[in-house]
Amino acid sequence: MREQEILELLLLQEEAGINALLRHYGPLMRYVIAPILPDPQDCEECLSESALRAWERIDQFDRQKGTLRAWLTAISRNAALDRARKLARASRTEELSAAACSPPPTPEELLLQKEQREALARALKTLTKNELALFYRKYYYLQPTAQIASELSMTERAVEGKLYRLNRKLRDLLGGEGIE
Repeated sequence: MREQEILELLLLQEEAGINALLRHYGPLMRYVIAPILPDPQDCEECLSESALRAWERIDQFDRQKGTLRAWLTAISRNAALDRARKLARASRTEELSAAACSPPPTPEELLLQKEQREALARALKTLTKNELALFYRKYYYLQPTAQIASELSMTERAVEGKLYRLNRKLRDLLGGEGIE
């Protein structure tokens, strides 16, 4: 089934649409979720949540902004991060005191954050296609170094070296601030 057919079924809220979505894009969505949620049960629950989010928000998909594949990848990643945060909060045994809460950012801090995001976007545009792919795998999709090395037919040490050089390059472009 093609992307357009899946889109049409989802827009019509046909049950076959969500089944086709999971059949066609399920492995990709699971691939994005797995590094963030290594527990298989959490991964499957997140996959279901991601598919449901796509089903409910299909009217927000805009072909002008990207492909269905990229949109589903973002939904899956965000759902996995949401679930990971929720699991982390639930597992915490200590409550933070009210004094430990940080105040909301000041207008100056908000402006500084915006400038930092823009500087990072400019720096990322200078990277090669391979460097950008490595950056996204490690820092956006949170893939472990071992997984990246295995899928790129490299040693972990080679991947770590490339990440080190990439981080140093970005640090130079950003004026001393690297990616952690």
